[in-house]
Amino acid sequence: MRPPKELVEQVESRPYDVLESEEARVEAGDNEKSLYHIIKPEINFPEGTSEYDPRVYEEAARQFQKFQDNGWLVQDKDEHYYIYAQTMFPTCEASGGVTKTQYGLVIGAYVDDYMNGTIKKHELTRRDKEEDRMKHVRVNDANMEPVFFAYPDNAVLDKLIMRYAATEPEYDFIAPIDGFGHKFWVVSDAEDIRTITEEFRKMPALYIADGHHRSAAAALVGAEKAQQNPNHRGDEEYNYFMAVAFQASQLTILDYNRVLKDLNGLTSEQFLDAIRKNFTVEDKGTEIYKPAKLHEFSLYLDGHWFSLVAKPGTYNESDPIGVLDVDISSRLILEDILQLGDLRSSKRIDFVGGLRGLGELKRRVDSGEMRAALALYPVSMQQIMDIADSGKIMPPKATWFEPKLRSGLVIHKL
Repeated sequence: MRPPKELVEQVESRPYDVLESEEARVEAGDNEKSLYHIIKPEINFPEGTSEYDPRVYEEAARQFQKFQDNGWLVQDKDEHYYIYAQTMFPTCEASGGVTKTQYGLVIGAYVDDYMNGTIKKHELTRRDKEEDRMKHVRVNDANMEPVFFAYPDNAVLDKLIMRYAATEPEYDFIAPIDGFGHKFWVVSDAEDIRTITEEFRKMPALYIADGHHRSAAAALVGAEKAQQNPNHRGDEEYNYFMAVAFQASQLTILDYNRVLKDLNGLTSEQFLDAIRKNFTVEDKGTEIYKPAKLHEFSLYLDGHWFSLVAKPGTYNESDPIGVLDVDISSRLILEDILQLGDLRSSKRIDFVGGLRGLGELKRRVDSGEMRAALALYPVSMQQIMDIADSGKIMPPKATWFEPKLRSGLVIHKL
């Protein structure tokens, strides 16, 4: 199901998990066609209503039916693949000053492939977040939002996608707020559909880039439906969940930075002295300083930026996790010196996605809200795939993908 061409910009939205309820309320405004009414349905209740209130889930289903009844979402007559392109312009923070486009294929991912590990993950999921998304999938009997996959580079698919990219897209718009460009093509040719299916059949694995909770929830609901169906065959629609899969080499991963509420009782000088045990520390002055390479970090403290370079022997080059900067900083600074405990639940730390820039770190420390900030060099897609292949799990808050997929371009009914 998808919106008619002339309505797409009214329907489409940011994903549910990148904004708070109040932001969604403001962005939806008086636009009753905004997908936020389905994916953030608490905005249809008085302010302060919990997003986990049972009435909120029921409202999601009511709104989804309304969208169908009013023709704001319409079922395609045939099965298609879709091509979804996202463009970062030079003005976008994440672009590095150049125009960059990544092309994804909208696919149905097989639930069994998730369950048996052919679709590989690199992050732990939290059961409460999974349960929230499972309720949302169950009540709507649909995947409202796609998950974000990577696949190993493939010349056949690349050639096919570029052929479509040279034609008029079905949807073409620039999203408000972030200014990213979005284009969308329908793959209806039977031969092209067959080619895409065959190329994916040859792949040893797919990788979840972003959306681990959505993937888990969608797969678990699919498995649940299979158990509940005495005549289950394995080809029913609930055996698939919606994903957009991109070539791994095209993806942009931004830094995911940390802001710290306190120094665990240490003075600034004591903190820097403790860091010097495992890092070469250099004062870079008051101008924003961004880490330039792996194993270099940038610390903002007392109005100054410091370069921290991890000393040899503080990490293991042959360990796909131990070599990660997010692991080095977690072990040697956040745990050893600051004793923060579990990063996913600690109230003494917050995480800032790289799209907001290092200026956001400076702002939060200068305001007095935070005591210090730590900027990391971004993880590479190859590192993520190596970790997923090894069966290991990355430390929390390690990756920030940009652009995010827009929601509402296509919806998958179960």
